[in-house]
Formats: sequence, C-alpha cells, structure tokens
Amino acid sequence: MCPSLNIKASVKIIDPFTERILTSSCFASFPDDVSSASHSSIFGKACLKNTFAVILIFIYLLLMSVAVFLAYQTITDFREKLKHPVMSVSYQEVVTFDAPGIALYLAKAEVLSCKHYYHDHIQPLAHPSQRGATDCVTEHVNYTDPFSNKTMKYALVVRGPRDVRKREVVFLQFRLNETEQDFSAIDYLLFSSFEEFQESPDKVLFMKNCELSYSIWTFSGGFRTWVKMSLVKTTEEDGSQSVEFRQESSVVKYNDRRPTAERTDQLFFVVFEWKDPFIQEVRDIVTANQWNTIAILCGVFLALFKAAEFAKLSVKWMIKIKRRQQKIKTQELNQMS
Repeated sequence: MCPSLNIKASVKIIDPFTERILTSSCFASFPDDVSSASHSSIFGKACLKNTFAVILIFIYLLLMSVAVFLAYQTITDFREKLKHPVMSVSYQEVVTFDAPGIALYLAKAEVLSCKHYYHDHIQPLAHPSQRGATDCVTEHVNYTDPFSNKTMKYALVVRGPRDVRKREVVFLQFRLNETEQDFSAIDYLLFSSFEEFQESPDKVLFMKNCELSYSIWTFSGGFRTWVKMSLVKTTEEDGSQSVEFRQESSVVKYNDRRPTAERTDQLFFVVFEWKDPFIQEVRDIVTANQWNTIAILCGVFLALFKAAEFAKLSVKWMIKIKRRQQKIKTQELNQMS
C-alpha cells in the first residue's frame, strides 16, 4: 500500500511466471531537508541580488557626486581667473626710440654745456667750470606746482637721446654757486616724447600732467651721474596705455683740480642714455577660457546623463528580478497547495 504523495509516479513490474506487465502507481514523498535546501538557495540568491543592487545605487550616487563637484570646481576656477588676471610681459625690439623729454629744475644752477655723443665716447673736459659748446634742443617752461598751486616751477626741457644702436648719449654740465645749503642737488623728470611736448598747444598743462604721472629724480653735485633709461608700456584692463620710465644710475666722484678759490662753485655732471633697444610691454591676460569651461561642463553633464541612464536601467533590472522572484514564489506556493 502506497502513502499519500505530492507527486504521482508510475512503476512497471514484470511477472516472472505469466510474463505480464503489472502497473502500479503511487505518490512519492520527498523528505523535508530537500525542501529546506531549495528555500535556502533561493534566499541566498535573493540576498546576492539585493546586495548587487545596493552596490549599483552606491556607484550611481558616487558618480553623480563626482560630476557635481567637477561642475562646481570648474565654475569656481573660471570666476577666480576672471577676477585675478595674469600679468604678461613681452619685449619689443626697436632701432630708435622717440626722443624723451628731460625736464631739469635748475633753481639757481647754470647750464655750462649740453652735447650729444655716440658710442659712449665723451670728450675730456678742458675747462670744467667754464661755458662750453651746446648742441641740444632746449625749451624753458614756467608753471605752478600741480600739488600746491602756489609754488612756481622753472623747468628746462631738453631733447633726449634717440639712437640706441649707436649708443647715443646726452651729456650735461651745470654750475651752482650756493654756499648757504648743506646739500646741493638738481631735480629732473623724464617723460616719453619730446615731440609731443613741442606739438602740445598748452605746454604748461602738459608739464603739470607729466609731473602728476611721472616721478622726479635727483642727481648730486661733485659727481658724474650716468642714467640708463628703459621704457615700460602698461596696458590696463580697459585698454588704456600708460608709459613708465625705469632707470639705473651709477655715480662717479669728480676729481676737482680747480684752484681752491674757484671751488665755491659746485659742479654737476649727468649723462642720459638708453639701457637697451627693448620696450617692455606689460598687460593683464585672463587665462580663463570660456570654451574650455563649456567643454568641461558638457562632459560633466554627459556623465550625469549617463549615470542617470545607468540608474534607470538598474532600477528596471531590479524590478524585473523582483517580479521574477514573486513569480517563482507564486509557482512554488501553487505546487505546494
């Protein structure tokens, strides 16, 4: 007699005496440990799939966070580069410069000589305290001090050297009979173009603007001061240009061989020369490139789009797995019932 079974099975038996086939049907009963093993296997697969789904979501969140950070960093760097441009320095080589203007504030000093020399060759002084030859282009200008508007200033404007290839220099000699002061010196100012000064309809206003824009320098008596000039052009952010003179000066003591009675007059010697044939051009450059920023942002947004698409496919895959699991569970329940 066969027990009640969940699964029906048929068995064929051959009678050795009658050689007839006897058919017997019964239900086979499976042990409980087989059922529990199948349930644990299904549970392990479900846990593995859920863990994999969590890992996919974590990867999506990580990619999205990196993309958002890159977008924020790109925009921040672009704004910082716009606020802080980089200084660019270039050098333009020239054959000749525009003759600069040399404004000398002599006060009580007297010009003894002014000559142009070439190749740094200056002739020896035959009579240092006496008037010599003068071949410089000069012009006198009187104007009020732009800072106080009370003090009158008397300027002797001299045309400076031009030919830097031939090492043109301007040599000036002065005499000052001033025994009341402890120190003796002459102030001077350099501006970019003597021709602009000559062509200016209002030379007084021109000199006031130069004094407001440029620095005033000094050379002392009893020495030969050698001034080497260089020109710097600066382009501002609004496109305006400004010119600045930079100079290097060297001082050599003058060996005064005059008689003692004549040494009450202080002698001044000054030489003006271009340092090199280069004009230094300075301008601010914005290193932020909007096209690079747009390209980076497009890449970031593309990564976000791909990550969203990846997340969408992951969710669909998870839903599909869940439905399949529910379908399998339903089939198992139907079989058990």
